[in-house]
Amino acid sequence: MRIAARDDYDELHGTFRWLVPERFNIAEACCTRWAGNARRTAIVVDHGDGHIERVAYRRLHDEANRLANALAALGVRRGDRIAVVLPQRPETAVAHMAIYRLGAVAMPLSILFGPDALRFRLDDSATVVAIVDAEYVDNLRAALGESVRHVVVVPAPGERPALRAGEHDYVELLSRARDRFVTADTLAADPAVLIYTSGTTGPPKGALIPHRALIGNLSGFVASQNWFPRPRDVFWSPADWAWTGGLMDALLPSLYFGYPIVAQRGRFSPERAFELLSSGIGSPTLSCFPPRSR
Repeated sequence: MRIAARDDYDELHGTFRWLVPERFNIAEACCTRWAGNARRTAIVVDHGDGHIERVAYRRLHDEANRLANALAALGVRRGDRIAVVLPQRPETAVAHMAIYRLGAVAMPLSILFGPDALRFRLDDSATVVAIVDAEYVDNLRAALGESVRHVVVVPAPGERPALRAGEHDYVELLSRARDRFVTADTLAADPAVLIYTSGTTGPPKGALIPHRALIGNLSGFVASQNWFPRPRDVFWSPADWAWTGGLMDALLPSLYFGYPIVAQRGRFSPERAFELLSSGIGSPTLSCFPPRSR
C-alpha cells in the first residue's frame, strides 16, 4: 500500500488554529511587551545620507505614552478618528501606538494625497486630529474642514515648523507630556484602524479594522516571508506605511514579533533598494516585501 507523502503545509494547515483573546490591544502587543529591554531595536532609520539611526522599543514606548497624554489633553477620546499623514519615520510608529493606547482609531493617509483626496477622507471620517509631516502640511491645510480641531506638525530633526492657529509642534507637545499612560482596556473586536479604498470605483470607502485583525494577518505574513522572523532578521518594505501592505504586512507584524524594521527616508529607487539589501543594515539577513526567493 502506498502512503501519500505529507509536507509541511499539510501539517500546518491541518493543525492551525487562531487564538484570539477577548481583550487585545495592538500597542500592548507591538510595543509595551518589548520595552523592558532598553537595547532592543524597533526601527532602523536610513536617512539616505549615510546616517543610520536606531530607535529602541523603549523609546517608542515612552514617546507613545507622551503623545497619548498630549492627544488626551487636546480632547481626544476613545473611538475618535486620528489622521496620520506621515512617511516612513519613527514618529509614524509612535503615532499609531499612541492612538491605539487611547482606544482611538488611526486613519493612515498617504503623503502623496493631494487636498481633494485628503479632504474627502477627513470629512467622511469626521477626523478630530491630524498628525502630519511638516513637508506635507500645506496639502493638509488646504483640505481641512470643520471636523479637524487640531493639527500636530512633525518637523524634520532639528527644525521647528512654522505654525498656524490650531497647529501644534510635535516635539514641544511631547516635551511637556508625561511618559506614563494607562492603555485603554480594549476588546479584540474594538476598532483600531480606518483605511480607505483607493476610490477606483466611485468614492473611497472606509474599512474599519479591529485590533484582532493583526492576529488574523500574522499567519499570511509569516508564510509569505519564508517564516519570518528568523534569528537576527531585519525587515524592510518600500511600501508606504499608510497603505494596508505597508502597515499590516510590514510595520505592525515586525513590531509584533519584536524585530527591527527599516524606515527609509526619501524617494524609492532600485539602486538604493539594492544597497539596503546588500548592506543588511548591520544584520546578516534583511527580509523584504515582496518576499525574497529561496
